[in-house]
Amino acid sequence: MAILMQTSKPKILIPEKVSPDGLTLLKDQFEVDEKKGLSAEELKNIIGDYEALIVRSETQVTADLLSAAKKMKVVARAGVGIDNIEVGSATTHGIIVVNSPSGNINAAAEHTIALLMAVARNVGDAAQSIKAGKWERSRLVGVEVKGKTLAIVGLGKVGLTVARIANGLGMRLIAYDPYANPNLAAAASVTLRPSLAELLKEADFLTLHTPLIASTKGMIGKAELNTMKPTARILNVARGGMIDEDALVEALDAGTIAGAGIDVFTSEPPQPDSSASRLIAHPKVVATPHLGASTTEAQENVSIDVCEQVVSILLGELPRSAVNAPIILPEEYRTLQPFVSLVEKMGSLYTQHYSSTGHDSFRQTFDIVYEGKLASLNTTKPLFAALVKGLLTPITSSDGLNINIVNAEILAKERGILINEQRSRENVEDKPYSSFITLRARPTRATSHARTSGSRANSPSATRSLKPQQNEDQIIQGFVSGNKPFISRLDRFKGEFVPRGTLLICRNFDSVGKIGFVGSLLGKSNVNITFMSVAPLDEEIEERQNGEGKGGNNEALMILGVDKPVSEDVQRALIGPEGVLEASVVNF
Repeated sequence: MAILMQTSKPKILIPEKVSPDGLTLLKDQFEVDEKKGLSAEELKNIIGDYEALIVRSETQVTADLLSAAKKMKVVARAGVGIDNIEVGSATTHGIIVVNSPSGNINAAAEHTIALLMAVARNVGDAAQSIKAGKWERSRLVGVEVKGKTLAIVGLGKVGLTVARIANGLGMRLIAYDPYANPNLAAAASVTLRPSLAELLKEADFLTLHTPLIASTKGMIGKAELNTMKPTARILNVARGGMIDEDALVEALDAGTIAGAGIDVFTSEPPQPDSSASRLIAHPKVVATPHLGASTTEAQENVSIDVCEQVVSILLGELPRSAVNAPIILPEEYRTLQPFVSLVEKMGSLYTQHYSSTGHDSFRQTFDIVYEGKLASLNTTKPLFAALVKGLLTPITSSDGLNINIVNAEILAKERGILINEQRSRENVEDKPYSSFITLRARPTRATSHARTSGSRANSPSATRSLKPQQNEDQIIQGFVSGNKPFISRLDRFKGEFVPRGTLLICRNFDSVGKIGFVGSLLGKSNVNITFMSVAPLDEEIEERQNGEGKGGNNEALMILGVDKPVSEDVQRALIGPEGVLEASVVNF
């Protein structure tokens, strides 16, 4: 009776709230653990069991935690900010960090407008007053926003959405953002200002919509507040820390700033007697507890968005909104996806085949040339990453490295591997493929594979004859047809085969009886051949050898698909006068 081996599903840890619809997407294919209220130590103790982690703003994803996450492939933040995630450490470990940059845009923009109106009409103070039994209409006179100037710092997606809503209220719109798209600004009726200082002088209402980075931390301090109108009001639904809270309290007390609507603070929740607590308590401040993304729709949107991305990444697809990886456009993604598999297999084939020839054959300087449609793409980063993964995985799998688009460049550099990407505009319209890839390993002064993965001098094919010239390029070429990867050249030999399963690759003289000898020996070892492909010498090489008087009995490659591993004893037995010149086994 056959015993079926059950492979466990990838595990996902969710220590914070995720919408039911998002969870449904995950539970169809993965094992999902919802464990709320974990301490930092408890989280670290269990994180090693999980391939994915989905958080909001409370969970601190530190470098210490990530170092313990040996299986982790993706950390997803259900929201826009990533300040609770050590992205640099995640990158080093090859962990993709994704967020939801668009799921809560409308919610944040609407909350900004809500605070704007509340501050303009003293809604917070008025609500408390009337609930206390008072009727203070004369004290609570507000201002209209129509005709007032709304100054926006940061004209990204949220800033533009705020501008469009405010434009409908009849406000005059100005903005400061050195990276703003002038066409988008003009379409939203926003006039760009060249500096923050100039913007602040004109503001009746100031709203901030930038990330919290070194250049924006404390960007609105005492000096900036002193340049503003005494009737100006300040809004922040982005990130705490961009406004000097003590300076703002001082300005509100002095009457040099008229009011503020604040949703985010330097410490959340605010500690007693902190700057944030003093700001919240101020009568001229309308404060809310970080509610910018807290709508039913936004919570649903960001949960579904990041859950979809987690599913894609765990299934081996390219990230859509990765923070630490290039963004791939959908049309480029469709073109790249089948070639990612091809290039990874080319890299793996190179390492396995050439390392089996002896450690002097493995090289660390590569050219990868893209021809056809691939040459016109904006980014080939996923292909670069796939090559590094293919080259390194056969010799580093025991290290537990997660090699992907995030850390491929770092790992290649650490291991002394130099990869030059090149593009060729050569026409491939007459070919059965839209793109063609050439991997060329160039000889270098020091190409000892022993320094990277250990010597393979004792492999069965290490003592063999008629090796190619050591100063020749080692070449692998391939293409994709019908979404299936094909290798079309290996070293000096041309012949198409699909890189899958276990392959026995034999270099032999192209003469009668070689195939029968190999087949017979494999049969005696109970190894079944599933397919065979013969690759003769490249025509140019054959012509050159004939011209140099080296022709006659030319060589060929025999590529055999086999149904089980071929032992080293069998590989040794294949090599000899009646058999082949060399034999290597490659696993995909």
